Amino acid sequence: MIKPAERMKNVKYAIRDIAVLAKQVEKEKKVLYLNIGDPNRFDFDTPDELKNAIINAMKGGHNYYADSQGIKEAVDAIVKHNNNLGIETDESNIILTVGVSEAVNIFVASLIDAGENVLIPSPSYPLYSAYINLYGCVPNFYTLDEGNEWDINVEDIEKRIDDKTKAVVIINPNNPTGGVYDKKALKELVNVAGQHNLIIFSDEIYDEMILEGEMHHIASFSEEVPVITCNGLAKNFLAPGWRTGWMAITDREQRLGTAKDAIMQMGRTRLCTTTPMQFAVKPALEGNRLHREATIKKLRSRRDLTHKRINEIEGLSLVKPKAAFYAFPRINFDIDDKDFVTRLLKEEGVATVHGSGFDMPNHFRIVYLPPEPILNEAFDKIENFVNRMRK
Repeated sequence: MIKPAERMKNVKYAIRDIAVLAKQVEKEKKVLYLNIGDPNRFDFDTPDELKNAIINAMKGGHNYYADSQGIKEAVDAIVKHNNNLGIETDESNIILTVGVSEAVNIFVASLIDAGENVLIPSPSYPLYSAYINLYGCVPNFYTLDEGNEWDINVEDIEKRIDDKTKAVVIINPNNPTGGVYDKKALKELVNVAGQHNLIIFSDEIYDEMILEGEMHHIASFSEEVPVITCNGLAKNFLAPGWRTGWMAITDREQRLGTAKDAIMQMGRTRLCTTTPMQFAVKPALEGNRLHREATIKKLRSRRDLTHKRINEIEGLSLVKPKAAFYAFPRINFDIDDKDFVTRLLKEEGVATVHGSGFDMPNHFRIVYLPPEPILNEAFDKIENFVNRMRK
């Protein structure tokens, strides 16, 4: 029998693992899917101007290999957009990627050696620990502050830094919590990163899905510390299946040196991301964003419903999310969170994701994208399940 590569031993991806189980359960009963953050599975749709841009690109014969960094009009649009946000960059510092997922791969593969560690949040999007483990690096978890709306705790981050720490990852707005980080805390993090010669990797894929509060881009006030900012079309522009993202380097003091060359070299190894989809970047970033008001209105209403219903269930509690479309309730009774999620799916037909899959046990993640009648049906089932488990 052929054995898998040893490097795959600790590579896990809880979100899709639950989806496999859900498909099995669906053979027996109806399943309500609250597990995958895909707006287009529900009553959201990609703006027509972006669809038309892709159609026109394909009709125009733009089906060739693009430049490894991306087509010029997309790169220029990203530079202009980022500079308007204070994320200082230029065309030599942009790479179009297959979603932010590929940007994470490029970041770890090109900058982190085996045995070095990367500070990542707990809870965290599971892809980070998956790639870090794949390349023989070490995930170094810092804990987000649930009692302070899931904000970063810079004191906790600093005490976890050692001589093998190479970088710190932030996910802002956060998946799975829906938290949005405080500006003061972000500035403190920049200072700590500068003192310890760390790179900051900032995943900002939900930065235009703010339901309350204010978004702060860490690269906008990082004078000395190199910041790699990632974004894309998937969430803000409701185009998840297009897999079009980008990474932008801000390095005002030119500290990356040959490390930047390594990033670009890694980008060249996969030729390019899909060419036709890149033609949607300019109309997205420079367009009217007419879809956003309706999107935010729906999400805010569904967030409020989720917050209310979960906190009415004895045995669960939820910090109100401020952005994106995720909620991360705490389980306040004695049960393993993976067992909780598995049994909830098998017994009630509600698919969620266990908190330990996001490196934070005793929680589970809910996606509140479905329309409110579906959410209410799901919350009724969750309440019934929790009431049984607590007896």
